[in-house]
Amino acid sequence: MTTLSINGLIVNRSGIPVVRGVEIEAKSGEISVLLGSNGAGKTTLLEGISGIIASAAGEVMLDGHDLMRARAGVRARAGLSHVEQGRTVFSQMTTEENLKVALHPDATLDEAYALFPELRQRRDIAAGMLSGGEQQMVVIARALVGRPKVIMIDEMSSGLAPVVVSRLMTAVRKLADDGMAVILVEQFATLALAIGNRAYVLRRGQTVYDGGCEELARDPARLHRLYLGEASEAT
Repeated sequence: MTTLSINGLIVNRSGIPVVRGVEIEAKSGEISVLLGSNGAGKTTLLEGISGIIASAAGEVMLDGHDLMRARAGVRARAGLSHVEQGRTVFSQMTTEENLKVALHPDATLDEAYALFPELRQRRDIAAGMLSGGEQQMVVIARALVGRPKVIMIDEMSSGLAPVVVSRLMTAVRKLADDGMAVILVEQFATLALAIGNRAYVLRRGQTVYDGGCEELARDPARLHRLYLGEASEAT
């Protein structure tokens, strides 16, 4: 079983600690949902885990191997995939060409099209001409065909219609059901908690909740307090 363990991670921006001693875990077959208000440190945390920005202290352990000092490319080759905000497709390339650039020798494009059958019909269309939802499907599918052990997805629903968000949530749940470990940063807390296994809430760069998604979903008032900082409820 794949396990990504983040222990005491500290990530600074311009010398200021944005992520302060965070500890989270992601396991095969599970979705770890990362919630928090704007500025809580969610994106910075993912960037620190993937190596896009350097971490000041802590551990990034993947299947017992310490990746803390490894560069982003090494972490990616070890099985850590990061789907960043902004739907970063290669706009002049076709949908299929976007997928091929990340294709692992042991993977096939059929895996991407099985997850998102919609893309098969758009395979010869320039990615820049796709809708926002289709572009998000491309970047998730592109991560999939790279055969990662862990996939981190940052704000995939931003700017998308609810029906498209629901479709993407179903696909992310399938990734976990097929054995991948998923970390999902999401603004629509209710939808994310509905598909997730474990939830973490960040506030000011620290974890104020670590527990089951179902438990938190049943208590929206508590989630509201955690976001606003009216109570400290780290568990």
